[in-house]
Amino acid sequence: HGLTIFNEGEKQYLLICDNSRNQVIKTDLKGKEIFKIEYPKETGEYQYPSQFVPTETAVSPYNGDIYVVDGYGKNFVIQYDSKGKYIRHWGGNGHENFNFKCNHGVVVDIRNPSKPTLIITSRQQNCWKRFTLDGNYLSTIHLPGSFICRPVIKGDNLYGAVYRSTSEEYPNSGYIQILDENDKVISSPGASEPIYQNGQLQEQRKSDPAKVFMHPHDVCIDGDGSIYIPQWAS
Repeated sequence: HGLTIFNEGEKQYLLICDNSRNQVIKTDLKGKEIFKIEYPKETGEYQYPSQFVPTETAVSPYNGDIYVVDGYGKNFVIQYDSKGKYIRHWGGNGHENFNFKCNHGVVVDIRNPSKPTLIITSRQQNCWKRFTLDGNYLSTIHLPGSFICRPVIKGDNLYGAVYRSTSEEYPNSGYIQILDENDKVISSPGASEPIYQNGQLQEQRKSDPAKVFMHPHDVCIDGDGSIYIPQWAS
């Protein structure tokens, strides 16, 4: 479900979220397995492997710590060191600020190098949530109406795919969100215009009659700033 490429010294590696095998697998670029992260029984929250259904990882550029989000499982964030040793966990399914409802994606935000943070999806709550690197809740980026997927950072901007909105029929739905460095939506390709009232973003929906996207599930931005959008169930 999730694929992360990252630098470790002069080499690059992959972290693969296998949500059928309930594992996160580290490999080199030729596919040689380095180690596996099995279901996190160290947390005391998991009794058997199928409760752990990882959807995405992020790697700290400072110390190589690995953050795994269990988006289709019990909605915990599990932090490991660069060797795959468990450090801590937080979150879980729930409605408090520190909880998640489908923590589908995660990214380490180093746009402000003096205050690096984590941005983590809570898709069913139509938001991203910001945490410190050791798991303390900081704030919520509300995106009313938007079932947002993984957060992606390129330059000063924050990008995400919305596979559907709350106000639209399920078939052929979805759009893209682009936010600035202040977490404000500045563009929504395929959606209604982002409108702020008293500093609060108003609920958005797929623009009608435009049929631009069909369940976008992620975004990738290349060196020229072009946006590539894989679609789920299209």
